[in-house]
Amino acid sequence: MGPGSALADARLQGAGSTFVNPMMQRWVSEYQNKRGEIKIDYQSIGSGGGVKAFLDKTVDFAASDAPLNKKEIATAGGAEKIVEFPIIAGGVVPAYNLPGVTVDIKFSGSVLADIFLGQITKWNDPQIAALNAGVNLPDVSISPAWRTDASGTTFIFTSYLSTQSGDFKSTVGAGKQVKWPAGTGGKGNEGVAAAIQQTAGGIGYIEQAYADENHITYGSVQNKSGVFVKSSPDSISRAIEQASQKMHGNLLVANLWNQEGQDVYPIASFTYVFVYNDLANIKSQEQAQALVDFLAWATHDGQSFASDMHYAALSQNARNQIAQAMLALSYNGTAMHPAGAK
Repeated sequence: MGPGSALADARLQGAGSTFVNPMMQRWVSEYQNKRGEIKIDYQSIGSGGGVKAFLDKTVDFAASDAPLNKKEIATAGGAEKIVEFPIIAGGVVPAYNLPGVTVDIKFSGSVLADIFLGQITKWNDPQIAALNAGVNLPDVSISPAWRTDASGTTFIFTSYLSTQSGDFKSTVGAGKQVKWPAGTGGKGNEGVAAAIQQTAGGIGYIEQAYADENHITYGSVQNKSGVFVKSSPDSISRAIEQASQKMHGNLLVANLWNQEGQDVYPIASFTYVFVYNDLANIKSQEQAQALVDFLAWATHDGQSFASDMHYAALSQNARNQIAQAMLALSYNGTAMHPAGAK
């Protein structure tokens, strides 16, 4: 069924990652302008909620910044029952509230780990000062803020910090929801941002797109090459090509954090979309086709909106692999080929 085919009010329901939500809402708006017969509702409920909705088959598609783990894949019926692929990439930034400091603060991975372990408690700590020569750091207490909900943003941040600190890896570890030893929790990017903004000395991890849209200050992070880099579409896109070389099959998964390269921002991730390879959980074949067409458009033509929204577009290699993986989609055994993908 091509773009000109008639659909009687196809309604698609997606849910999951808050990280991708600004981008997803832009895609929905742009796509519905093209194809008014398709209505798409994406609920930003967090990656953990998206995974649950996917496994419960209460949504047509789900998005998560953490790929499905072995237990979740088994619950879904095994790897052969799923198609999972990146849809966009973005950065997680150390956002902070430090009145009187007008320059961007520099962080290393080990310093961030010690801050969130509660081991560095003052902004003028010698370890922070050593990274920020010439900056008049105040004698203000550090108040870490973190996500209370099951969050892909937490998964990205804790996965990165686990590569930077043995202490962090062994005590907090990587996950969508972890037990933080210090600080204050908030739900969603909104809750973490509110905790930061309401507390002088606050610091937390939020997605770059959210920080930029809401004019929240964030710092640069020292990468694997020793260079301090701020999150940007350019600094993340350099990691995408490297990572996409490691993706294969119908579960296209690769880590973006801590990649090699002088200009690479080290705390980044793909957001993944997952669907069942047989879309029979969707109400009709027409709606299944509408979903396939939307996802093909978002991962190809829709990437042109990424930079405007402070995300990094997928590389051509990644797009090619996604197009190949989507050929496995069917509806009750009938192949669902995307219409109009480039």
